[in-house]
Amino acid sequence: MLSVFLLNLDWKELLLGHEEWSFLLEIILRTMIMFLAIIIGLRILGKRGVKQLSIFELVVIIGLGSAAGDPMFNKDVGIISSLIVFIVIILLYTIVTFFIGKSKTFEKLVEGKSICLIENGEFSVKNFQKENLGSDEFFAELRLKGVSQLGQIEIAIEEISGEISVFFYEDQYVKYGLPIMPDSLENPLKSIHDEGYYSCTFCGHTEYKTAGNSENCPSCLKDEWVVSSNRKRIT
Repeated sequence: MLSVFLLNLDWKELLLGHEEWSFLLEIILRTMIMFLAIIIGLRILGKRGVKQLSIFELVVIIGLGSAAGDPMFNKDVGIISSLIVFIVIILLYTIVTFFIGKSKTFEKLVEGKSICLIENGEFSVKNFQKENLGSDEFFAELRLKGVSQLGQIEIAIEEISGEISVFFYEDQYVKYGLPIMPDSLENPLKSIHDEGYYSCTFCGHTEYKTAGNSENCPSCLKDEWVVSSNRKRIT
């Protein structure tokens, strides 16, 4: 049954669609032209367009990619029209970049601004919620930077590129903080059995507690705690 199906299959249409074999050479030529156009476009944009991308820069790159991709294999899309799209995108980029350099307000409107996510070993809860970062995702990024608990961090900032910049306490100033190793938050406590330092699982607020009811966190009013860690950062 399968062999009959394969014999009756229109392999030309499967492989080429409605085009002829000669169109393969045209695809090669189109791809070479658009490939050169991409290189020239990125050279005009400069290093700013190819580093870690802000939202604005990402839109520009997607626009260039879309304009370059279609004419590579679609016979109905002319190369001239795609090159015009390239020119318009580059002009718009140049104009917007000019105004970004002239106005801080316009820069923040287009690209956003850097946001403090951790300060003095605790989450800046309002800023963190605005960014919609899942805690597991964020903790994974911190662990990649060698962080095992928040008390090692003086300040952490999300840059406009999406990268996280982390500034650490020196070892002698490392505090007790919320542990962020895998599974460290799986068994939160609502009552304290052994006195010691405990961290709020929601905001990272850390304080010394005696045995008894854990009480609500004074920073976020949540009531779940885990044993804090004062582990130093290993580099």
